[in-house]
Amino acid sequence: MCLSNIADRARATLTAATTTVSVGDRVTLICSVEKSAGWKYEWFRRTSHTSEDTINDGLNGNIRVSQGGIYRCRGFRGEPAVYSDPSDEVTIQITFSNKVSVTQKPSWSQIFRGERITLTCEVQGGEGVQWEYEWRTPQSQTFRTKQKDWTITASISGDYSCKSRPTDDSYSATNWSEALRLSFLDPPKAQISRSGGTLTCSVNPSSSGWSYYFYRVEKNQEVLTLQNTDFYSNREIRVSQGGVYRCRGGRGEPVYHTEFSDPVTIVDAVLTFEPEWSTIFTGEFLTFKCDMKEGRTDDWKYTLKRSDWTLYSDVTQQDFKITFHNKSHSGDHQCCGLRKGSDYKKCSNRVSIRVSAHKPKAELKITKSPVGGRVTLSCSVKPSSSGWSFFWFRGEKPSKLLRTQDADFLSNGQIRVSQGGVYRCRGGRGEPVYHTEFSDPVTIGEFNPCVI
Repeated sequence: MCLSNIADRARATLTAATTTVSVGDRVTLICSVEKSAGWKYEWFRRTSHTSEDTINDGLNGNIRVSQGGIYRCRGFRGEPAVYSDPSDEVTIQITFSNKVSVTQKPSWSQIFRGERITLTCEVQGGEGVQWEYEWRTPQSQTFRTKQKDWTITASISGDYSCKSRPTDDSYSATNWSEALRLSFLDPPKAQISRSGGTLTCSVNPSSSGWSYYFYRVEKNQEVLTLQNTDFYSNREIRVSQGGVYRCRGGRGEPVYHTEFSDPVTIVDAVLTFEPEWSTIFTGEFLTFKCDMKEGRTDDWKYTLKRSDWTLYSDVTQQDFKITFHNKSHSGDHQCCGLRKGSDYKKCSNRVSIRVSAHKPKAELKITKSPVGGRVTLSCSVKPSSSGWSFFWFRGEKPSKLLRTQDADFLSNGQIRVSQGGVYRCRGGRGEPVYHTEFSDPVTIGEFNPCVI
């Protein structure tokens, strides 16, 4: 397009009654060249995606348009034509009447900083239109998304709004939605409470949508599962094992976790036994004591088990006298207590008892034999074990128990004798006394003691 060269070319002016018009309505554009007459006008339209086209709408200075875009005009007159300079550009926006709203998922009433939520820009009656979306944040920043869903990490409280426009027309859009006001709270902390063996977890401040995770603090802090805990509900568990417990809440995808609760400690029940012998022989007995470490003794009903065998069930005494009749009575012993009037139960440590199948036998040795002097005898138990007292006998039959006037008692397991004869010993322990078998006899001569 050629333009005539004149020294001072006139300039067109473009004015619009409004730059925003509802869809289906028209806006009047007026083009003029000041201080002169006889002008006709050309009109041009473009978009950010298309090149400029001439609008074939006559040569009038006034036109009415219903399409969004970037408009300009210029005047011309005479033959050959003399053209004015083009006007400045005017952008016309078309506003759709569709109502737009912002919704939130999940629809929690309280949201905490760091949580992930999804905002959705919903266009009523916008079916069949390919939309893109514009968002406005509390800082008045705007940006566009191709999808109607926008996932954010909660950080800045305030008003969030959106509008939409067809993807093929960047100069047509809906009005801004009403603002959705979001208030984000500081990260929450879990709270754990205890009633007997029931632990309850909650989130402070109170809010919805939480799942709860319980932990027993050991070397490695691992979450408790159905395999190692009784779950009453999402937020309650029943435990029978002592330890330090904590909990926390989690919700959303990916999971957002609260801070851990303060710890709560449940003291284990303790099972002890007396006497504390490392090896038990068939026919001996032990007394077990089950200490629940809380409440009074008569607050509980007690159960004692050996491996998978129940020895006592729901009894009121905490002491158990158990006789070990054979080797099969070896095994792990554990007690549990059930608090009366409740379902609170907790169990003790396991105590391993090993029962020897053979009755022990005493062994008698001469440890000192000076010629013509006294003889020192030593008695021990085989297999070696603890807790024994020793008894000494002289005679062909072990019927005469030696007393202090019969020998010098050097220690629990040693005597010194000066009288010849046949000597034996045996061990005994417990109450009533459990005796070993007699030792083999040792004969002491007047000058030449020997073993027979």
